[in-house]
Order: sequence, then structure tokens, then C-alpha cells
Amino acid sequence: MALASHPTDRSERDMPEASRATNLSTRVTAIVVSYESAAVLPACLAALAAEGVPAIVVDNASTDASREIAQAHGARLIANPRNEGYGRANNRGVAACDTPFALIVNPDLEVGPGAVAALLAAAQAYPDAGLLAPRIAEPSGRVFIQPRSLLSPPHLNRAREVVAPEGDACLPFLSGACLLVRRGAFAEIGGFDPEIFLFYEDDDLCRRMREAGHALVHVHAARAAHARGRSSRPSLKRRFNARWHLAWSHAYVAAKYGLPETSLVSILNNAIKTVAYGLILNRAKMAAHAGSVAGALAWRGGGRALSRQMLDGEP
Repeated sequence: MALASHPTDRSERDMPEASRATNLSTRVTAIVVSYESAAVLPACLAALAAEGVPAIVVDNASTDASREIAQAHGARLIANPRNEGYGRANNRGVAACDTPFALIVNPDLEVGPGAVAALLAAAQAYPDAGLLAPRIAEPSGRVFIQPRSLLSPPHLNRAREVVAPEGDACLPFLSGACLLVRRGAFAEIGGFDPEIFLFYEDDDLCRRMREAGHALVHVHAARAAHARGRSSRPSLKRRFNARWHLAWSHAYVAAKYGLPETSLVSILNNAIKTVAYGLILNRAKMAAHAGSVAGALAWRGGGRALSRQMLDGEP
């Protein structure tokens, strides 16, 4: 459903820079979840500071300089003693806000000039919107639009036909890389599902937000740049762990919404690929497929993602 394109609210756009920054700081707080994000966090926080947006960095037990960088850039730091995962850490950050809006921002994303003001203007223009997202450009220049989702009706899963809107538009899903959240609506639906450590948490949030009667709006005038996948350093262990959680979360979310579970054929295919890549010494792909097998089997055996991360009993 397309909406009429509109410019950033004129009264805010025409304010002197200092007044505009003060106005934003009373309306929105940025939440940045970091995990080994020292390489990208400075640019992210600098972009937010340039827009006059205060930031809370929720650090998931990084071993690099992420926490020192957050404090050096004037951000409020919430230092988790363990890696809480993306959604759970964002829940902590949003709960710590005292502004009506929270801006969820990946550490490898930089908001563009005027982007936050444009998102807030859109939130005022569309009071039924629970989530709003900017026009996100990837390093290639391609504008990212969520093309498909496990939680989307099949007729909307048409990746090759997705075209970036030329104005504001209601979409079925928005990227969790950058979301302006109306905190009242966020609290109403319980925030991110705390059972999900990683993957599908943003799709699940979007679906529940829509089912609660709130619109999801892509805001054309708000621009952001996303490096995608550069928020933490890669490693074989991290690759295995990521694919474990991808497989587990896929099964969890499918069960939550009554969708077909991961088939034994799919698990067997990943097991065969694990062996094949091991034989040719491709350790990266071997780790990835092994993680997929382990995560799917863990779900079938009644395992929890939180147990794997030693978060049982954590709020």
C-alpha cells in the first residue's frame, strides 16, 4: 500500500541546527547493540551525534574496544556480562529510554543527514505506524527492501519482483538494521521475542506489530548506509554459531506460527554438504553446514537457543 510522498516536517527542517538537535534529543534515543563492533561503531555513533540523537550502546560482552569507544563518543553504556543476542539486548536498550521513540540501529549502519528528522516527521504524519524504516543503501548502492520472509504469505514472497518505492509506503516487513520504534506500541506487543537469540527476531516483531493493528512504513526521505554483516569479526566458530541459530530460529518461528518444520531431507542435505566440504578442506562452508545440522537437530531434541548461550533463567 503506497502512501503519499512528503518532505521532512517544515517546522523542524527550518529550525536552527542547535534547536533541531535539542528537539530530536527529547523525542528519540538511538539503541545500538554491539558485539565485537569496534571497527564500525565510531562511524555509527558519529553519524547519530551529527544528527543530535543521544545513543545507548548495549554491549554484548565484547572483548574488543567496543565499550571504550561507546563511552568516548558520549553514549550511555549498558554492559551486558554475557552475549544476550540482538533482540534481547535491544529490549534492554528500549526499556532504558525515556523518549517516546527509540531508533534501533545496527553498529554497521550510518544514518544520513536529516534521516532521523524525516523518520520522526513520518511518525507524526502516520500515527498508526508502529515501526518506520529509512531507505537503506548497501555498499553496492542497491536499496535494500525485505524481499521475502518465512512469516510472509506466499504471494508476497517474490524476491525478483521487489522494486524500491519512490515514496513512502506500507510494507509487510522492514529491516531490523534500522527501525524507528514507537515505544508504546513496542511495549504493547512485548518487544522482541526473548526466546530468539539471533535471526528472525525482526520478522517476528514486524508480524506481531501488524497483527496488533500497527502499520510498518518505509520512509523515502530518510536515508541510511548499511555495510551488512560487518558488525563483528568473522571466524569459523562464529560462522558455526550463526548457522546454528539460523536453523534453530527458523524451526522455532515456524512452530510458533504453525508453519511446516525443517524437513529431515533438508537436515540430511546439510549433513552431506558438511562431509563434502570437509573432504575438500573448505572449512568455512563445512562449519556453516555443520551449524545448520546442529541447530535443526537441537530444535527437534527440545533444545533452547538460550540454553546454548547459557542464558537460562535470565530475564
